[in-house]
Amino acid sequence: MQNQLLLLEDVEDLGRSGDLVTVKPGFARNFLIPQKKAVVADKFTLRLRVRLMEERSKQAAVDRKDAEELASKLVELEFATEVKVDAEGRMYGSVSAVDIVKLCAKEGIALERKNIILPHPIKDLGIHTLSLKLKEGVPATLRLNIYGDRVVKKAAPEKVAPVVVEDEESSS
Repeated sequence: MQNQLLLLEDVEDLGRSGDLVTVKPGFARNFLIPQKKAVVADKFTLRLRVRLMEERSKQAAVDRKDAEELASKLVELEFATEVKVDAEGRMYGSVSAVDIVKLCAKEGIALERKNIILPHPIKDLGIHTLSLKLKEGVPATLRLNIYGDRVVKKAAPEKVAPVVVEDEESSS
């Protein structure tokens, strides 16, 4: 049996404030209703829906403006982080979305982990361009320079004597 609810807040991957959604009873009973993110939809709460939709549209305009300003600010910046590397230049560990959020917070830019689109942690040194999804779906990019804590000298390739293969037909 499914429950129809009116969302009071935006819920990731479910809906926005003022939306009518249908969810399984356990999700409604254990998460949405106790967290006050939704109420059971009936004829009285449907009046509330109109007011929620109006508030949401006003908030969406403000969020979009803020997100676009942040996106234009991020285009100009390049973040850098130092990581530990071994003697061959390979990283110990990796740089994850949480590390990037902390790095941005040091620079005074407030991002959340869910804003950073990172399928897997970064395990390579160098400059990386990361995609971000800000509020209201505003896309942005972030440049991240990952460098090692020591200079790694590349060893010269060893000289190997050439191998000569004789043709069996010519030696017979």
